[in-house]
Amino acid sequence: MRTFKEIKQDYRFTPDDERRLADLKPLMDEHAEEILSTVSLWFKGTKGAAKFFTEETLQKHVFDSQKEWFLLLFSGKYDNTYYDKLIKIGMAHMRRNVDVHYLHRMANIIKNSCTGALSKTDDSREEMTSNIVVLGKIIDMSLNVITNAYIEEEMRVYSPVYKVRSALISFSERFSQTTNFILVFALIGLTLGVVWLFLRDVMHIFEGDVERGIISALGSMLLLWLMIELMSTEIAHLKGGKFHISVFVGVALVTMIRETMIATLRHEKPESIYYLIAAILVIGFVYWIVTRAEDRSK
Repeated sequence: MRTFKEIKQDYRFTPDDERRLADLKPLMDEHAEEILSTVSLWFKGTKGAAKFFTEETLQKHVFDSQKEWFLLLFSGKYDNTYYDKLIKIGMAHMRRNVDVHYLHRMANIIKNSCTGALSKTDDSREEMTSNIVVLGKIIDMSLNVITNAYIEEEMRVYSPVYKVRSALISFSERFSQTTNFILVFALIGLTLGVVWLFLRDVMHIFEGDVERGIISALGSMLLLWLMIELMSTEIAHLKGGKFHISVFVGVALVTMIRETMIATLRHEKPESIYYLIAAILVIGFVYWIVTRAEDRSK
């Protein structure tokens, strides 16, 4: 299943849309009972849908769940928690053998009822149109996720091959997450090591070796800055951001710059310093190419 971030991008669902839906919450809270009563009447009057509500407790549970989902439409928060709730809705309907057609019809009734409520407001025509458009977006997006979850759960239950595939994907995802957590802890440990290296270099200044202390501290500071960048990149990656190769090329570049500074301080042979400078130029050129490619892909 596609990520919720990708789905929102395809629907051009923006932060402005989120704010607009949150602003509609008071109005929709006011009309919630009326709208959900319309849905309830349709369910009870439809032979295929009504057969699922033979028990009074089940009927109450379903209508309470519908109200909870309806109010979530205007919560203004459409993150992974919201995404997971939609997936659970789709899976629950499949397990109870509720035809997906009824989900689409319910969404259609809610959309029409909300549009009717919006048409009764005193908003300008442009404002009303924008509200109707964003209402259609969130309902269609939600139905998209629910339907996909329904289909995937159906395949998982009835297809042995899909069961193996699903188990393999789940294991791979958990393994990948575990590896990422290990990497984060490793980066934390390395960052602490670089901090210790920086403090040690600073101590040389107080011991009287000012020239060596300043140059070594500058090199360690560059490494510390790079470790912070690596940490930020990994955290962004865990949140679903893109993986930036330029950060790792930057690590190599900063390392070579630090080595050149130390080699100059030790008065090593000019040939060695020339090799380091040549390496800096090559890595710097590679860094420039990689960053340009990443900027174009944004």
